[in-house]
Amino acid sequence: MADSNSTLGELFKANVVTHDDLNALVDAVLDGRMEERVDLGEGYTLDVAAAVNANAFATAVLRDKTSTTGARRTAARTAILLARAQKA
Repeated sequence: MADSNSTLGELFKANVVTHDDLNALVDAVLDGRMEERVDLGEGYTLDVAAAVNANAFATAVLRDKTSTTGARRTAARTAILLARAQKA
């Protein structure tokens, strides 16, 4: 069950965040469109830039120009799933 301190991964498991939502967030990161906050289901929000910047591995992979697209997607996805969503 999701609560006010849930990770995006927990919200994903609880079906609050869909596959389409998650893929859109990853695409936004890869396209450099990391808005301040993104609205998710059930009143949750996520600061995408903060989520990615808080994950040292994702930051390193995304900054490395030699990283493959798959590695970049996986790093962004992992950072997003580990991030804590905020209940609005």
